[in-house]
Amino acid sequence: MGKLIEHGALRNQVEVFRDRYEAGRALGKELMHCKDADAIVLAIPSGGVPVASAIARATGLPMDLAIVRKLQIPGNPEAGFGALSPDGETVLNGSLVKGLRLTPVQIREQIDKTRRVMEQRSLRFRRARPYPELKDKYVIIVDDGLASGYTMIAAIRWVKKMVPKKVIVTVPTGSERTIERTLREVDEIICLNVRSGFPYAVGGAYRSWYDLGDEEVLKLIRPARTALTRDDPPLRVRERRARPNLREGAP
Repeated sequence: MGKLIEHGALRNQVEVFRDRYEAGRALGKELMHCKDADAIVLAIPSGGVPVASAIARATGLPMDLAIVRKLQIPGNPEAGFGALSPDGETVLNGSLVKGLRLTPVQIREQIDKTRRVMEQRSLRFRRARPYPELKDKYVIIVDDGLASGYTMIAAIRWVKKMVPKKVIVTVPTGSERTIERTLREVDEIICLNVRSGFPYAVGGAYRSWYDLGDEEVLKLIRPARTALTRDDPPLRVRERRARPNLREGAP
């Protein structure tokens, strides 16, 4: 079971951050102990990118992306029933799948659709570069919040296959229930604004909340992408297309 670091004064508060950049700067202060470690910041796009960019700037750590994506509910693209990781592993919300009575054909269709989108995003955002070596590193996985958490769990399980020294989930805001479930998967979670209310919405933590466009993401990752391309040692961990391994999320 991992350790939770939060700000008690922000618990169950709303609109505590001006925007994702301010939230990232606040999180950066909590990660100064990683400044001199062999560490890397991995952002989940798109919302996690400005948060991670501010963290990387504050700590001086390298930054890259973890291309994971939720599996959309047919007919309701805003909601998801699981997530797909970069190596093709699928994490499902089993109870929701049963409740929605999704068929294997429907699930497969959404997996295939999601994989195509992820391949496009990998090409656009990362130029389909191999992922960096994560073995024995402190890996800081960043998003703009934890709602259902399945996208984050997909990222965590993918990272753990590469045997990092420590996995730290870092988010400005999160659902208490989701945080408790995610703590079973990682060494540490830093979440400044833990909320127990229902329904929970990530956007409630921000005074300025909007969907990021690709151009803003590209602007933020361009310096990091250039630095990684120039300075990284030979990369051994490569993206691969694998037949999805259907796994239910954390119990």
